[in-house]
Amino acid sequence: MRSEPHLLSYLHEDMIEAGCDEAGRGPLAGSVFAAAVILPKDFHHPLLNDSKKMTEKAREILRPIIEKEAIAWAVEEVTAEEIDTINILNASITGMQRAVRRLETRPDFLLIDGNRFKPFDGYKYQCVVKGDATYASIAAASVLAKTYRDEYMRNLAKEYPHYGWERNMGYPTKEHIDAIIAHGYTPHHRKSFHLKQLEPTLF
Repeated sequence: MRSEPHLLSYLHEDMIEAGCDEAGRGPLAGSVFAAAVILPKDFHHPLLNDSKKMTEKAREILRPIIEKEAIAWAVEEVTAEEIDTINILNASITGMQRAVRRLETRPDFLLIDGNRFKPFDGYKYQCVVKGDATYASIAAASVLAKTYRDEYMRNLAKEYPHYGWERNMGYPTKEHIDAIIAHGYTPHHRKSFHLKQLEPTLF
């Protein structure tokens, strides 16, 4: 099976590369999830793409395939409380670093989605803007991060049914904002994420 033709299998043919991505930077509620994935150099799948461009069904199909076929993979969570403490950019970077540290195989090089990262543990890395639409390993990481976060938000929605998190995944939809106005914030809301229409409300 061939993946989307624009997805590259690697940057360095002679290195073990891990693709890294996160999901959940923009929501008002819930954790950020980050993933790191080392794929075989010959891994291809026709559904694999930037997770934001994939259907939910396609992501759910790919998740177990990636988990089975990857040389190594890991998913890590950074909570709303941590996000409020270190800010969302640092939370995203921290999540990816945690995921890399959990990989059973140590990569030689990291491919990071986006344009910001911080050196750690001596890893060599390269940031790639729109990396999840460029490299298969980053796309695979985006699928894992997105599916794990969506599952987490659907479970939270059972505890807090007023906010529609099973549909909006914590993003600032009208439904979500109206629910905050009516029912207030939860412990899972990010206190550092303020919208003008919510300024009169208090944590």
